[in-house]
Amino acid sequence: MRVDTSPKTAKSRRHPPALANDCALFLDVDGTLAEHVARPDDVTIDAELMRALPGVAVYLGHALALVTGRSIAGVDRLFPRLILPMAGQHGSERRDANGVVHAYAPDPDTYGRMRKSLQSLAGRHAGVFLEDKGSTLALHYRDAPQLAGHIHRVLRSFAATIGGGSFGLQPGKWMLELRSRSRDKGTAIAEFMSEAPFAGRRPVFVGDDRADEHGFAVVDRAGGWSVKVGTGRTDARYRLPDIAAVRRWVLAPIVHGASN
Repeated sequence: MRVDTSPKTAKSRRHPPALANDCALFLDVDGTLAEHVARPDDVTIDAELMRALPGVAVYLGHALALVTGRSIAGVDRLFPRLILPMAGQHGSERRDANGVVHAYAPDPDTYGRMRKSLQSLAGRHAGVFLEDKGSTLALHYRDAPQLAGHIHRVLRSFAATIGGGSFGLQPGKWMLELRSRSRDKGTAIAEFMSEAPFAGRRPVFVGDDRADEHGFAVVDRAGGWSVKVGTGRTDARYRLPDIAAVRRWVLAPIVHGASN
């Protein structure tokens, strides 16, 4: 049965409970661990967080994974020397706790035609650029927000005609992405939760935008904690106000443990 993951409420949510060592923690990257910027390659990760994440992983019995729209290779560049389980490109690729990568590639001919069409569209408009992640295609328009309606209309048409219905639209912050309809952050989290060291733990997912609602739905059904970062409509049960609050909450168990 398909889950309706459209956000329904903008009500204030409670701060999530303290992260316990029997949780399985899934973290989005952009907007959750790092600020959104115009160009994804310009994102940086807080040095304190980078140093502390291995300790958080140990505290959680290594049940810590990143779940992101970025490619796995792209996130590895952001977190050098820290190889975590990860779902990239909205679940189109997934690296499990044993380091095995599971790929769910789209039809290469359809993907190629879609990429060519989006390159042409981006080339016609200043302030618009295409990010080709390998299995998903993201069109960014942060520097041309007046084109949002046009871009959404054109990509809906591309998904229906070129994609033949196999691609879905994934809205983000000042971007629109084409991804496989069969994969999302929720499917990736469900797969992690069927494997060690995640299985049997309480799933917790922290994210900031529409793409994360799929993950929120999965962890909520499993009795876990869904945590929305920032303002905006969401179905998440809890909320943290900003990236700094996420960092404090994630690091609290090891910071407090070190001070005891």
